[in-house]
Amino acid sequence: MESDSVKTVTIDSMELILARPAKLPLRWVGQKELIKQVLAAWMVVDDRDIPFNPRLIGKPGAGKTTLGYAAAKQLNREVYLFQATMDTRPEDLIITPVISPDNKIKYAASSLVTAMIRGGICILDEGNRMSEKSWASLAPLLDDRRYVESIITGLTIPAHRDFRFAVTMNEDASTYEIPEYIHSRLQPQIFVDFPERDDELMILKENLPFADKEILLYTVDFLQKAHKADEMYSIRDGINMARYAMKMIRTEGIGAEDAFHQAIVMILGEEALQYE
Repeated sequence: MESDSVKTVTIDSMELILARPAKLPLRWVGQKELIKQVLAAWMVVDDRDIPFNPRLIGKPGAGKTTLGYAAAKQLNREVYLFQATMDTRPEDLIITPVISPDNKIKYAASSLVTAMIRGGICILDEGNRMSEKSWASLAPLLDDRRYVESIITGLTIPAHRDFRFAVTMNEDASTYEIPEYIHSRLQPQIFVDFPERDDELMILKENLPFADKEILLYTVDFLQKAHKADEMYSIRDGINMARYAMKMIRTEGIGAEDAFHQAIVMILGEEALQYE
């Protein structure tokens, strides 16, 4: 029974505080095939069917979280983000006790559990930073059982039929090996690579509509050279360099080339100048 405020929900006589959905200024540009792959994974084709839990894999900064968020918004669903870390505990993923302003113990549903209850979409970010113990708590959610159990409250919480899940994983950040029984529940694997030049330029223009064309071209050329050399420099790095270069132009009155040169050094270090 859900309260009118949509801030709490009562399950088996226990009130849970719900998390707030994420509202981010993220827009997916280019590579439309990847959006289609995520949406296909989340589709159900029959009342007896269940959605997949796609695993979005790629280098840091390739846009995995943006991809998941954009796909979720195409379905017009609430989106919830959960940032996994080495310290993430099973209870962090499900329900945690909190002290209210009146010094009473209350129980807060995680963003994941809130998405389950509300029929939203949860994106678990950097899932391969999380321990097997934490993943084990999600095993029944990620197969045809589609529920989680809270040891703290004793509740068993089923997922709304509209609930969808995706996990992002950085190729270089495997703090823990994910067990095979979890890997088999995180399918399909969708690889998110750095974009081609035209798409990357579109992304830069989308994020930096105020930037000079010359700076954008310097940036995309730098990134494309770095990608070909299999460097980890991402579009996020490119955006930061272009922003810094624009600030240098405005404050120091220097030319675009000199400003971008300084931006490379200040943002990435002198070792990155080889891709200038």
